[in-house]
Amino acid sequence: MNQIKTFILMALLTVLLVLLGNVVGGRNGALFALVFAGVMNFGVYWFSDRIVLKMYRAQEVTEAQEPVLHRIVRELTVRGGLPMPKVYIIPQDAPNAFATGRNPEHAAVAVTTGIKGLLSEEELKGVLAHELTHIGHRDILIGTIAATIAGAISFIATMARWGAIFGGGGDDREGGGMAQLVVVIVLTTLASLAALLIQMAISRSREYLADEGGARLAGNPLFLARALAKLDAKAQRIPMEANPSTAHMFIVNPLRGGGMMRLFSTHPPMEERIRRLEAMSHR
Repeated sequence: MNQIKTFILMALLTVLLVLLGNVVGGRNGALFALVFAGVMNFGVYWFSDRIVLKMYRAQEVTEAQEPVLHRIVRELTVRGGLPMPKVYIIPQDAPNAFATGRNPEHAAVAVTTGIKGLLSEEELKGVLAHELTHIGHRDILIGTIAATIAGAISFIATMARWGAIFGGGGDDREGGGMAQLVVVIVLTTLASLAALLIQMAISRSREYLADEGGARLAGNPLFLARALAKLDAKAQRIPMEANPSTAHMFIVNPLRGGGMMRLFSTHPPMEERIRRLEAMSHR
């Protein structure tokens, strides 16, 4: 169902881009925005591993330095039929982890120093299986495509607003120009908001898929369920120094917010993730 949901959401993003592009700049306007956003995001996608790892001062560790981490990752990659990724440690007390890399052959998994002292070996296996599933599902690529389309929509909407403000004031008879300006601003703002919400929904659907795939790869859904419960509780007490643009990469959202902010969250509610994993263990 989450695969179908991702497909539907990606289709909605594409339809929104085409509709907005045709309304604002015609077919050429939509194509220009898509190419512009694509070039920007392609650079991020291609160099994502180096950018993010450097941002968090992650250090690559050898098997001699971290034998347990390497053993767990190697066992899981063999079981999942994946290439062995590079292994990194992030010098932060806040417990968390992420995977990065443009494809399974150029991938890396990173864990914070805080996660190693918090989780048991079984729980750590659940976390690493989740991250390796992201790699196997090519979620970095899917996230980049979603960001490209959403970015193109935002670009078109911004250009339309500026164009309406500075170029649409000529026909101002009987307030017609002002009314048109208001309509353009409202519609383009709603389009940008819709694109962002869809992009966040895609991210949440991929998290559910990584939870499910990781639970199977680890061999027991409760490994990951227990790990998520511990990570969430600890994250409440030890905030992580994280860039909002990379929040979607972590297994536990390093940014906090409730209520309406959940709509803009890159992660599903933790209670629901744990509930689904526990339900898997009873099948």
